[in-house]
Amino acid sequence: MKNNLNSMTSHDYRKIPLVLASLAVGLVAGAVVVLYRIVLGMAEEFAFAMYGFFKTHMGWIPLLFGGLVLLGFIVSHLVAKNRMISGSGIPQLKGIILGYFQQRWLHTVVMKFIGGTLAIAGGLSLGREGPSIQLGASVAEGLGNKVGRSRMERKILMASGASAGLAAAFNAPLAGVLFALEEIFKYFSPLILLSTMAAAVVAEFVSKQVFGFEPVFHFALTKTMPLENYWMLVVMGGLLGLLGAFYNRTLLQVQSLYKKNGFLTERNRIVLPFLLAGVLGLAFPIVLGGGHRIVEQLNLENGLGLLLLIFTVKFGFSMVSFGSGAPGGIFLPLLVLGSVQGAMFATVAIRYLGVDPALFHNFVIFAMGGYFAAIVRAPITGIVLILEMTGSLHHLLALSIVSMTAYIAADLMKSLPIYDSLLDRLVSDHHIQEEEEHSHKVIVEIVVQHGSSMEDKAVSAIPWPKKCLLVSVKRGEKEILPRGNTVLKAGDYLFVLTDINSEWLTRKTLEELNAY
Repeated sequence: MKNNLNSMTSHDYRKIPLVLASLAVGLVAGAVVVLYRIVLGMAEEFAFAMYGFFKTHMGWIPLLFGGLVLLGFIVSHLVAKNRMISGSGIPQLKGIILGYFQQRWLHTVVMKFIGGTLAIAGGLSLGREGPSIQLGASVAEGLGNKVGRSRMERKILMASGASAGLAAAFNAPLAGVLFALEEIFKYFSPLILLSTMAAAVVAEFVSKQVFGFEPVFHFALTKTMPLENYWMLVVMGGLLGLLGAFYNRTLLQVQSLYKKNGFLTERNRIVLPFLLAGVLGLAFPIVLGGGHRIVEQLNLENGLGLLLLIFTVKFGFSMVSFGSGAPGGIFLPLLVLGSVQGAMFATVAIRYLGVDPALFHNFVIFAMGGYFAAIVRAPITGIVLILEMTGSLHHLLALSIVSMTAYIAADLMKSLPIYDSLLDRLVSDHHIQEEEEHSHKVIVEIVVQHGSSMEDKAVSAIPWPKKCLLVSVKRGEKEILPRGNTVLKAGDYLFVLTDINSEWLTRKTLEELNAY
């Protein structure tokens, strides 16, 4: 059996070769993502220059919108040819790793690269980070098909590629590692940690060779938040949680509206955000692209009215852009929206509550992390990502308070993690159903959670999914051959054998049993 159980349960078996393969993944994926980052930077500069030109040559406006319509049709055609390139690519990556669907990795890399570049060249409100994660993972899949002996090893290499993609896109290697653990696998494994860390560090080294050591955002944080003002962080975190829940629900509703509209088909729906980009590019160009320029220009002089206008327009434009299925991510746009919310909160706190004006950008940074935690529901990744992007570790406590408060508030609103919701929609759109038994077997790995229905239960008392068999339990350094009276403990690693066509259903059922 290709999916050899020993490669799953042994601490040493294949560990070194897999880590070495991850180093190669980091090098190749890092190079691809760095190239993508360079090209997208040029595409964004082109977009601003293009709209600047047409703003001073109004007679050429029909040519502008004709070109945007053409771009919209081209990108729509690319997405229709390969639905794996729509959106950020993170739900697709999770779906592949979970066994929901497959892709042609090279075709995805080429199409995503072209489609993402055209979307940014048109000015759509999309980010590079999700596509960078997908590009890194897809490149890793190609390499994994050559060197990975088991399905699990290939999945780990894909996660390593995703980690490398985020590291190269944001200059954030630790966030890349945590993203793989917290968002993709949702459990800790020493082998996954080693592999993703190896890939992320190499990709970060490649990125540093091109972009240097400067952080993504440049903030002059001269003061730390006084302890007497920490109550404000709790308030801001709660508001961010509510706004994050609103973001998730709005995005899903916009996607539904696109699909329900009879005029907007798979072949033309991306034309709409391109046309909107044309209008905004002439009237309010600061909201174009990912929004990095917005963050760099935030200051106390902006005023609440302007900040509210920027937030409203950027929010709506982001919904229309991403909801259409255009190739591009939500990472940077949502961080930008969070920064504007932080700027509004800071303006109120400084003007009406007597807060030191030097703390303005502190609120901006904290809000970015809180909004990320509320939407993505990966608070640790968000905290580390913001710390790495700003190049400062002095605000960990304050950032953690905002992020955790926002996470809890969003949870109370029953808002699901956005990438899980998007994955559910993808699965529904692909009409995935349980298939007939297949001779190829795979191992599904899951960790028993504290407080779950599996904890402190005998194997025989657990309603296991159909077409699966618990073949091994790893408890610390000890491997247990499970029997009916074996009692599972929190932290146990379970290795479940199933058919390849039943993998996604088995994993989904196990996750429901393992919920707490």
